[in-house]
Amino acid sequence: MKNLRQFMSFAAVARNGSFAAAARELGLAPSSVAKSVARLESDLRVRLFHRTTRAVRLTEEGDALFARCARVLEEIESLELSATQSPEAPSGTLRIGAPIGYGTRKIVPVLNRLLAAHPLLNVDMRLTDERVNPVNEGLDAVVRLGTLDDSGLVARTIDRQHLVLCASPAYVNANGVPRSVAELEERPVIVFRMPTNGRDRLLEFIVDGKNIQLRPRSRFSLSHGDAMVEALLDGAAIAQVPEHMVERHIREETLVELLPEFRPAPLAVNVVTPGARMMPPRVRVFIDALVSAFNP
Repeated sequence: MKNLRQFMSFAAVARNGSFAAAARELGLAPSSVAKSVARLESDLRVRLFHRTTRAVRLTEEGDALFARCARVLEEIESLELSATQSPEAPSGTLRIGAPIGYGTRKIVPVLNRLLAAHPLLNVDMRLTDERVNPVNEGLDAVVRLGTLDDSGLVARTIDRQHLVLCASPAYVNANGVPRSVAELEERPVIVFRMPTNGRDRLLEFIVDGKNIQLRPRSRFSLSHGDAMVEALLDGAAIAQVPEHMVERHIREETLVELLPEFRPAPLAVNVVTPGARMMPPRVRVFIDALVSAFNP
């Protein structure tokens, strides 16, 4: 492919933010890297970088190209490695995304074990509570909690998480235990403001076999789960959060579950990939590790 070096130079500049750093990574002269990028821009008839004396930044077109280019170059690297390694040996960089809380508590330990077992594998993990599309972001896989809405993607359920209503022992001692879902309308409740749409998440329950949603009279909304847990521990109010955020606190009795008999159906946790065909070994072994960890 005659433009391969040009794309490699472009990707290196995009990663490093400068021509000099890209040249060091590639073992080339800065002028050679600059010429390769200029030729690529000329061939594509589009400007890929905003250049100043202090910085090099991707244009909108450059950012879109880099998301796709990074995946292609990663596949080429994997092909080169496979020439000297077992065809099924995971290698290269696994690029994944996950929600901050779930990724930190549940995914990172799996990745540590995966890296220990596969010395040719690297991991680049993006933690964000925003809804991420792996195709648009150049990721191999994304872990998501809850409903899926990207029909063109492939999903595999790896875990299920209950929503748990809880409070601190101090709150319970001061205010008592709610005896019904309806009673929550008169209680102080911390609600989760969803980063994906800016709306407050409704409380969910199953009452007499029916799914019930409740909009509490909340004076406190937070867009980060860990902040909600801190507010709970401080005795501020009641909140409903995914169990991975509070299971340790409930076990240690620093938080108490309320109304467990009305728990809603659990949220599915899925790993989402661009497609199932020609899935690289690094992605396959990652998904297998998640399934094994959460479904022993």
